[in-house]
Amino acid sequence: MNIIRKSTIIRQYLFVLFLAVTTAFAAPGRPNVIIVLTDDHGYGDIGAHGHPFLKTPNMDKLHAESVRFTDFHVAPMCSPTRGQLMTGVDAMKNGCTFVNTGRSMVREDIPMLPKYFTDAGYATGIFGKWHLGDSYPYRPQDRGFQEVLTFRGWGLSALAGSWEGSPLNSKRKVDVYTNPTLDHNGVNTLYPGFSGDIWFTEAMKFMAECKQNNKPFFVYLPDNLAHVPDCVPHKYSAPYAAMKTWKGTDGKEVKVPAAYYGQIANIDENMGRLEDFLTKSGLKDNTIVLFFSDNGTRSKEASEIYNGGMRGHKTEFIDGGHRVYCFFRWPQSGIKHGRDINELTEVQDMAPTLLELCGINPANRYPMDGVSWSGLLHNTPWPYADRKLVVQYGVLGRKWDAAVPWQKWRLLDKGMSLYNVAKDPHQDTNVAEQNPAVVKAMASHYDEWHQAVSATYKNPRFIHIGHPGVPEVIMYPGDWQGDCNDTAFGLEKGATKGVWDIEVETAGNYRVELSRWPFESGKALTEGVEPGSSTGRGARPIAQATLKFGKTGKEQTVKTSPEQKQVTYELLLPAGNTILDAKFLDVGGKLLCSAFYVKVTLLK
Repeated sequence: MNIIRKSTIIRQYLFVLFLAVTTAFAAPGRPNVIIVLTDDHGYGDIGAHGHPFLKTPNMDKLHAESVRFTDFHVAPMCSPTRGQLMTGVDAMKNGCTFVNTGRSMVREDIPMLPKYFTDAGYATGIFGKWHLGDSYPYRPQDRGFQEVLTFRGWGLSALAGSWEGSPLNSKRKVDVYTNPTLDHNGVNTLYPGFSGDIWFTEAMKFMAECKQNNKPFFVYLPDNLAHVPDCVPHKYSAPYAAMKTWKGTDGKEVKVPAAYYGQIANIDENMGRLEDFLTKSGLKDNTIVLFFSDNGTRSKEASEIYNGGMRGHKTEFIDGGHRVYCFFRWPQSGIKHGRDINELTEVQDMAPTLLELCGINPANRYPMDGVSWSGLLHNTPWPYADRKLVVQYGVLGRKWDAAVPWQKWRLLDKGMSLYNVAKDPHQDTNVAEQNPAVVKAMASHYDEWHQAVSATYKNPRFIHIGHPGVPEVIMYPGDWQGDCNDTAFGLEKGATKGVWDIEVETAGNYRVELSRWPFESGKALTEGVEPGSSTGRGARPIAQATLKFGKTGKEQTVKTSPEQKQVTYELLLPAGNTILDAKFLDVGGKLLCSAFYVKVTLLK
């Protein structure tokens, strides 16, 4: 080969290499991800879905710019939906099937989306409601989130929440959603303002910092609205309060749920703020936005005024309890937007979809029950059009605490009720007798599914103590095995009982502290809600405390004094799995309640 020819080839090679390199640098980076999850916000409570008077201009704009999944299903209550979202795994498999009694924790061996995204080089942050466990290793910072702004329990007035924000705290002068004390990276921190605004403000600060550092982000923005209590600034609820009543779909007058609609108005305003931020920052085009709700509307009145043609609300197995809106937008993707996708889809699908769209293929990916929507989004053949789903939640995992959707069929009530929602979206007419083959096929699918998931459902979820990096752990009743209790009412009543499944990671000396009230409250064991009162509302005649590890362990009983604020034990614990059982008794030895707050510290 002559020198001229060789020189030409080298120049051509260098030019091609130059093009490849510059194209790589010019190509858009991995997409950012924002998941906005509203709380108890129904399908019908969006203007673009035909609501007769509710104003949601920013949601309507997102609706117009999005791919809309119109037959999208979640659980009828919040924690199971959130666990399925984070894992891509059915609730009965991942263990998170309810909102307390230890059933709001996803098994620790199942990785979550923030872990996958963190490992792939993304910055990850949560800004809002977690409700998937409040003690190590179930907190959001234990599951892959690098930046955490949240609260404990189901809401800002939950038993597990901070005492500063408790509705039982007589020193609190504003509603629980205003000036809340939040958990910021494990530290209780006061945030001025209204909670619905705080989540969006702090999330946008985080995203702006990620952009400045040229870092892709995965942002989970689970607003605590529109959940009870009915707290919202007056300017949002006033237009609806002035209406007083509205004629429902059955022709009867219905009281307008002004505070509920006002909370949705606040969500809408913040969606507008988020849209403005994404546009002005240049992040909009290469950011995936997913917008949906964790279950059907919590407002019976709202469901009667307008529910998108459906019947039912939160907690119910008819479609109004678990079919919700779902908008997807990614402008730069080439995906055609402004259209509906009518195939049957579910919240478990989001995890595999996001991993595929973001090019994340972890070697340790846990087997997922959800399927990717990539084919649906790109208008290519999708092999799951005939899929049968199961929507199940509850404490016991028993058969037929469930609904089975298949195409436009819905089977529920122990397989006795069948509805065709294409013809009967209100689910008024049971057509089971006319369609025995359909009932048989759907019931057989459910029977096989339930048998397969029941084994993993029974797997315990252990709170860990003695981890070298987390020497102090506080446990709350929402995560115990026993009575339901994660509300201010339950704390005030002071009568529930339960035990915690724990894993002692390190054999050694431990300090175990028991309290009736939050440790930071400074309240005595016998004290009621009113400061200093041992006979008034919420007072309990506690005179003894007991502590036992394991079902057959030795019970250690100590006497307490009326002014005592907590009970402290120091003891040696072997490593391994066990049960922590801590209770309060009266002077005669009668069991009053379990210790609602237990702090365990590994001593050096």
